[in-house]
Amino acid sequence: MRLVGVNIPDEKKIGISLTYIYGIGPNKARNIIGETKINADKRTKDLTQGELEKLKNAIEKGYKVEGELRQAIRQDINRLKNIKSYRGTRHSKGLPVRGQSTKRNMRTRKGNVRSTSGSGRRKLTLK
Repeated sequence: MRLVGVNIPDEKKIGISLTYIYGIGPNKARNIIGETKINADKRTKDLTQGELEKLKNAIEKGYKVEGELRQAIRQDINRLKNIKSYRGTRHSKGLPVRGQSTKRNMRTRKGNVRSTSGSGRRKLTLK
């Protein structure tokens, strides 16, 4: 079943199915179900066409989701880079943005993924 351009699972309850849409988490899903007055225990496959229209209208009217949200986030990050703020420079360098320590961790964010090494001693040859 498609809703706002996303395939949502048929067998799950509607509250869980809505979380498959980028930008909708459990709390927003609960709010949307409350607004549309749909039974939260219903499965996605059991929804009528009218209920699907209600969900679609509520999501499009009140929330930024999927491509629109991704575009807004990308614009915000580019704005930070353009004004050369601290956060923007951290984004452009590929370092953690929110004050995390980088001395011991952050290997993946820094692009320094190393494999663990042995003791450094040579293995003894068998006699």
